Amino acid sequence: MLATRLGSPSPTYGGRRTYAQFAAGFGIATTTAYRHVTEAVGLLAALAAGLTATGRTALVKACLILDGTLLPIDCVATDRPFCMGKRKKRGMNVQVIADPFGRLLWASPALPGAVHDPRAARGHGILHARTATGIPRRTDKAYQGASGTARAPYWGRWETLLAGQKAANRSYAKPRVLVEQAIATLKSWRLLRKQPCSTTRTTTLVQAVLTHLTSSQRMKCVH
Repeated sequence: MLATRLGSPSPTYGGRRTYAQFAAGFGIATTTAYRHVTEAVGLLAALAAGLTATGRTALVKACLILDGTLLPIDCVATDRPFCMGKRKKRGMNVQVIADPFGRLLWASPALPGAVHDPRAARGHGILHARTATGIPRRTDKAYQGASGTARAPYWGRWETLLAGQKAANRSYAKPRVLVEQAIATLKSWRLLRKQPCSTTRTTTLVQAVLTHLTSSQRMKCVH
C-alpha cells in the first residue's frame, strides 16, 4: 500500500509523526509526503464496506445495533451547524452499526453535529435498508418513532411504566453497552477524538479507519 512507502501510519491516520518528519526521513519534499499520505488514506476509505454490503452481512445476524456518535472538532468561526445542542459540543455526527457481539460493521459519512440522530439515519438510508432486510435493530430513545424495524426503549418515568415496558427497557441495557464498545473502538484512533484537519476530510478518515478495523476483525476470524 501507499502507506508502506512512508514506513508507518500517517499523522492523519492514527500515527504521531508529522509530514515534515516523514519528508525528512525519506528525503522527499513535505508536499510529496502529504500527497502520499492523502492517497493512502483515500485508498483505504474507498475499500470501506457500504451499507448494501452491510445489509447482506446482516442476514446472518440476529439483530443489529444502531447508534450515533459525535466526533469532536476544533472550533471554527461559523461553528453553529457543528454544535450539538444536547451536549453543547462541536463535532461531526457519525452513525454506527454494530453486530450483537459489539463488532463495528459500518460507519456513515459524517454530517454536522447539529443534525440529530434520527434525521441522520434517515438521510443515510439506514432505516430503509434495515426495513428491506427485515433484520431487527436496537436503538436508543433518540430514535423513538423511527420507521422500519427499529426497536427503541419506552419513554417515561420508571415508576409510570408497565411491568412489560420495564422488562423491555432492561433488555436494551446489554445491546447499548455493545454498541458503545464499537464506538469506543472507532474513537480509539487519536485523530477521531480531536480533528485538527478540515471537516471535509472527516468522512474519508472515518471510512479509512473502518476499513482497517473490519479487515482486522476478518483476519482474527480466519485465524
